[in-house]
Amino acid sequence: MRRVSLAARSVALFVSLVSLGLPAAGQATRIISTAQAAFLQRLVAAAIERTHHTIRYDPSYVRIPYPGGDVPSDTGVCSDEVIRSYRAVGVDLQKEVHEDMVRNFSAYPRKWRWLQFRPDPNIDHRRVPNLMIFFSRKGETLPLSDRAEDYLPGDIVTWDLGGGVPHIGIVVDQKSPRSSRYLVVHNIGRGPKMEDVLFDWKITGHYRYFGPANL
Repeated sequence: MRRVSLAARSVALFVSLVSLGLPAAGQATRIISTAQAAFLQRLVAAAIERTHHTIRYDPSYVRIPYPGGDVPSDTGVCSDEVIRSYRAVGVDLQKEVHEDMVRNFSAYPRKWRWLQFRPDPNIDHRRVPNLMIFFSRKGETLPLSDRAEDYLPGDIVTWDLGGGVPHIGIVVDQKSPRSSRYLVVHNIGRGPKMEDVLFDWKITGHYRYFGPANL
């Protein structure tokens, strides 16, 4: 009886990403829970909403409150768009990254021009290499590929722009009429834009993160 009950619950719990508008045939299919699908829908909507904001690209170090802190709302970099999108759906990456760094500081890179002796909640979550480590530790690390169908709405993608310069964005559920690829919301200097840039640079990371509750 218990076996039947668990099986029934599993069938009821898991749904295809078709609910996010994904093609059913010839494309990557991932089985996720109903709650996870709903979370990704909200995250995608939050990322698209960010494209309506005018943001001046400013990578300056800024002291901000903790938790729930943010740089001035009219400034930011690529990572700030990911941070703000997650915050809009109730996930504070400033807090989550800082807490993980406090417990596991040695797992994170120390590659900036000044040596970090301890985590800094003002800036750590805004650094793409730190987000890559965090998403790989607390979320799902997905395969890197040259197949557009492997990158689905709600996925986080990182790139090397050249010379080791990192970049990050969120795949959304709108498609390019030119390439039929899902578009990416990112800020590469002109403010948050929704663009067909998935394969414009070398992809270095591919993640999915549902927040600390893991839904």
